[in-house]
Amino acid sequence: MEAESETNRLSLFTATPLEAAMGKPLYRVVEDHIRDLINTGKLVPGDLIPSESQLAKALDVSPGTVKKAITNLVWEKLLFRHQGKGTYVSRVDFEKSLFQFFSYGDAEGRSIRIHKITTARRRQEGSAAICKRLGVEPGTELVYIERLGLIGEQPILVEYSWWPASVVPGLEDENVYIPDFLYAMVLNRYGVPVVRAQETLTAEAADETTARMIGIESGTPVVVLKRVTYTTGDRIVEVRTTKGRADRFSYKTEIR
Repeated sequence: MEAESETNRLSLFTATPLEAAMGKPLYRVVEDHIRDLINTGKLVPGDLIPSESQLAKALDVSPGTVKKAITNLVWEKLLFRHQGKGTYVSRVDFEKSLFQFFSYGDAEGRSIRIHKITTARRRQEGSAAICKRLGVEPGTELVYIERLGLIGEQPILVEYSWWPASVVPGLEDENVYIPDFLYAMVLNRYGVPVVRAQETLTAEAADETTARMIGIESGTPVVVLKRVTYTTGDRIVEVRTTKGRADRFSYKTEIR
């Protein structure tokens, strides 16, 4: 399993660079520290950075100092803050695109931080059913990606997604890092913007694989979200099925 825990990512943030830069306003020092992590590639587009309270503790500064630094980096378009879900590394304002239309949340419907790790990926010939959903010929080479979503350390959902290999060449390589927000990486690496999605929400009994991954009994009800994702020119680039714990997972949409 390839994975990066939030603990590992938090270790990138240390008070040492701050101690060496005294004399500057502290929020500017925090800005510089985060900016350096982005510019050196230690944080990449799509990464979910630690929460403001986590950063304040790690950097030994006040939450207000972290908040001001992050706000400035959002204005600078190095970070994107998604209300209730966290702050991502991105130069793109996804609030005006895909994030506007769907959101995972807790059982009460509130937006919540969900950290995602890639648990499997491979290149394979697509099944007739998946190829039909993608609008490609049966047997087309696809990249399959499986990801686990966690709240803290607790698994909450599993994503199973398929992409035409011609759209994301090489993404099956485990040396290619996949951040929390996959679409930011696809835009940054492949120049493929995600512009809209169609989704169907259902429920079903958990299969053995899903049950094992999110820590429930096989046959327990799960929420199932089936998505077809489009890029420009109304071209389908992904089909995805997300299965989440019915007791901890909710979905909301905005209709205009």
